[in-house]
Amino acid sequence: MKKFLPHIIMGIILIISIVGILLMTQQKTASTKKDPKLDKVALPQLTTKIAKNESKLIMKTTYGDITIKLFNKYTPLAVENFITHAKDGYYNNTSFHRVINNFIIQGGDPTGTGSGGQSIWKGKDKNIDSGNGFKNEISTSLYNIRGAVSMANAGTDTNASQFFIVQNPEDVSSGVNPNIYPTKIVNTYKKGGYPSLDGNYTVFGQVIDGMAVVDKIANAKVSATSSGEKSKPANPVKITNIEIIKEAQTSA
Repeated sequence: MKKFLPHIIMGIILIISIVGILLMTQQKTASTKKDPKLDKVALPQLTTKIAKNESKLIMKTTYGDITIKLFNKYTPLAVENFITHAKDGYYNNTSFHRVINNFIIQGGDPTGTGSGGQSIWKGKDKNIDSGNGFKNEISTSLYNIRGAVSMANAGTDTNASQFFIVQNPEDVSSGVNPNIYPTKIVNTYKKGGYPSLDGNYTVFGQVIDGMAVVDKIANAKVSATSSGEKSKPANPVKITNIEIIKEAQTSA
């Protein structure tokens, strides 16, 4: 009996280990079970209609017009920042300085270098902008689907004036976890987008007309930047001006 005791003990330890792994797997599966409320959240990006609590603008570029609606309800800081800059002409004659086909087009930097720009609150409200940029606004109603307009940043809560438009048209739904995404958004990612950006960048608008212009900008000839990224346009497309068509009331 003593001869087989070590084997018996090892067998018991193995059984306990297997049971433990099975229990952990069951707990993990339970913890990632989809919240039924997730499929009931509002998804304003999926309609071109402009709600009372949304704003609308036309971004005029040297390649054509891009019509965008903004989500005042979900991202009030980003929307106010963008609209104020637009009214002040802050974006006039600025370029899309970073262009990566099947990914994004990025602009909003008055210096055109990719390292400039500031928020409207810098030096005014430290509760919103500590000096490094304003706070992220992440919502379960907004995602980086194709046509999403999001704030560019250098890390959490460092939003300034730069923004990007998600251009990728390829199906990326296979990389989306259906347990943590609304079903309609999972299906929308079949038409393109960049889900890896979700949770890290504030989505504050959606292109509702003019994606052909976005695609044209994204297909521009580019060269490598000093960091080696092939994203520097040979002939940058400029934003000539931004026309505010409708501005949502703060009480809406």
